[in-house]
Amino acid sequence: MLKGIIFKEILLVALGGALGSVCRYLLSALVQQQQAGTVFPIGTMSVNVAGCLLIGVVTGWAGGHTPLSAEARLLLVTGFCGGFTTFSTFANESLSLYHGHVLSAALYIGGSVMLGILSAALGLHLGKML
Repeated sequence: MLKGIIFKEILLVALGGALGSVCRYLLSALVQQQQAGTVFPIGTMSVNVAGCLLIGVVTGWAGGHTPLSAEARLLLVTGFCGGFTTFSTFANESLSLYHGHVLSAALYIGGSVMLGILSAALGLHLGKML
């Protein structure tokens, strides 16, 4: 077990993650249903864009107006936004790196996308072999 992690923190992340996952499913299904017959994953894209907007709003609001408590950050950013879409975390981390570490940001973005696609292709191939 990770040293220093307490049950309350895990519970906050789990609760936020559960709510975020349910919201992701509902929004994606609603949007995709409106586009029946298309193969383009507009539901997933909509969730990713909404998640990026949401994590930006929460982070910006917390940095400018009212600082979030550690508990609120775990519930909203790590839990809810993480459960809603990890793409929002990826976008937020990329933006943070970009401010001062442009090369690291480019490597992170390019590496994540390319390695993610290659890993999905490898997993697909391995899964078919099983």
